[in-house]
Amino acid sequence: MAHVSQDSATIRGLRVGVGAIGIALPFVVTIGHALQVGRPELLSSISGAYHTGMRDIFVGSLCAVGVFLIFYRYTRLDDILGTIAGLAAICVAMFPTSVPGQQLLVTAAGGPVGAIHGIAAAVLFLCMVCFCFFLFPRSVLPHAMTEQKKTRNVIYYVCGAAILLGLGLAALGHAFLPDDVIGRVRPMLWGESVAVLAFGVAWLFKSNTIFRGAES
Repeated sequence: MAHVSQDSATIRGLRVGVGAIGIALPFVVTIGHALQVGRPELLSSISGAYHTGMRDIFVGSLCAVGVFLIFYRYTRLDDILGTIAGLAAICVAMFPTSVPGQQLLVTAAGGPVGAIHGIAAAVLFLCMVCFCFFLFPRSVLPHAMTEQKKTRNVIYYVCGAAILLGLGLAALGHAFLPDDVIGRVRPMLWGESVAVLAFGVAWLFKSNTIFRGAES
């Protein structure tokens, strides 16, 4: 059963906020950095924005998402996973990657700050996948799923798969591509961007502002 501690407008607003920030963040930090340096230069990763003039945008966006997720209330499982994801998002912002733009997971040379960043990032992305594959598709109402709900469920599964694909490509590209190719292609940036965008899209559709219809 869904909680009644938050009204539907508040729940929708939190979902829209998470979705909008997730969709906007890759574009804002990438375009903003290029404008600041005065040339079309790609970041090495979204996390690498911490070490550029886009630090405040990166940290502020993740902290906002973290707060939204911590205070998000729907079902008990949503509450727990949202709180874990929110705390992880804040840790990603507060404990920057120690190797600018090239560290997604923990590395031996990362140091304690980099290790916390890597673990928090892994937890956050894992929560993203769980929301898309397990929590968002559920029906919490007793009646049959509407056609809109069925359509949204397909989108949730696609977004979950896109998160895994993006992270997989980022990890494989960083592990196996030569350093000079990594410097040109920026696999970590593209992989993280796909994952974050997919998560943002899933939350925006969950807000019921697209394919409107009774949530189920």
